[in-house]
Amino acid sequence: MSRNWTTLAGLRSLSASAWERGQLLREAMEPTEAYPRRRALKRPSAAELRDDYAAARKWAAELFAAAGPYSLETVDVGRTTIGSNHLPAAAVFARVEDEIAFVGRNRELGQFRSRAAALAALDPALRAWALKRPLQLLALGDAALTAARVALWLRENPGPGIYLRQLSLPGVHTKFIETHRRVIDEMLAVLQHRPPEDDLLERGAAASDGAVSDDDGLLLSPIARTPAARFAERHGFLHPPELVRFRLLDPEIPLLGDARDVMVTAEAFSTLRLPVTSVLVTENLVNFLALPDRPRSLALFGAGYGFSSLRDAEWIRDCEVLYWGDLDTHGFRILDQLRSVHPHVSSILMDEATLLAHREAWGVEESPSRAHLARLTAEEAEVYESLGNNRYGNGVRLEQELIRWDWALERLAAGPI
Repeated sequence: MSRNWTTLAGLRSLSASAWERGQLLREAMEPTEAYPRRRALKRPSAAELRDDYAAARKWAAELFAAAGPYSLETVDVGRTTIGSNHLPAAAVFARVEDEIAFVGRNRELGQFRSRAAALAALDPALRAWALKRPLQLLALGDAALTAARVALWLRENPGPGIYLRQLSLPGVHTKFIETHRRVIDEMLAVLQHRPPEDDLLERGAAASDGAVSDDDGLLLSPIARTPAARFAERHGFLHPPELVRFRLLDPEIPLLGDARDVMVTAEAFSTLRLPVTSVLVTENLVNFLALPDRPRSLALFGAGYGFSSLRDAEWIRDCEVLYWGDLDTHGFRILDQLRSVHPHVSSILMDEATLLAHREAWGVEESPSRAHLARLTAEEAEVYESLGNNRYGNGVRLEQELIRWDWALERLAAGPI
């Protein structure tokens, strides 16, 4: 016989679920009219009692034996069949503390109350955060108080204009802030009596296809790309400048002595005045290093969707720009975003002929882009759509470093200058 009677373990599971949702701690901190709380029990029917009296008796005895944290309401079952039997119908917890004791969390309750009181002592407004995140307060321990001190400091020092490293608070260092930035943001929002801000870029990075949307592309956004850098920027801290790495492919153009491979800040890159007419962007380091000499040309080492360094480099508008990315949907998506700033960019080695000539090197793109790309040429759009529609095969992609070097050199040499 299949039984769905609420056992002692089942009752404990109901209370444990309320604990895991933070309901019990919230009730302990800010009581409502939820208690006494009555938790209904699924019990044997009269027929089940008649057919398996021993099992029903054992079930009831277990619940009666564990009573203490709760009391039991009973109902009379089987009066007209096998005689009157009083079976448990509901467990009643008089206080939330009784239900917390039932799930064995008395020690955690004491810790929670102590830490919530410590937060409120720093600022009464922080009580609201403890009420919203009771389990997180338990998990954080003393780190919650340290995070609260950072939030209080930020409230009193908006736009500090220093590096996180320079924040002189006991127990606070860059790693701590990076690890607890969400908690700090939430606490600061509570202290400022405003809703917490959504970190839109961070949500975008977790989008279904693993890439940012066209409208929120990192190409057009500030240079703070990582969550930690966005936290620093949001609160007015300084963060290290973005660096741009480039190689002069023309040995006749003087730079810094014999230096040809140079890394500068994005701001400095935007001010360059070099006698170059061609810029070749590649995302693969070995390709970047192996590119041959080329008159009046500069090679730029890209970084996926992070082309914000090109946003302010207006001198590039006077150069031809060639983009060499992976032959997959995200390679074309990066190309599309690059054209949102520099519409005259041309792609190279991102064509169907190159793809088909390297079948043996094809890999699989796990999360292809499904975005509509409006800045591709007709030929590029056809390859992009064919990749997305699996016309060449399931999730086909060709990484640029797997293209035969002789094939690449021939097409690079034939490309415009």
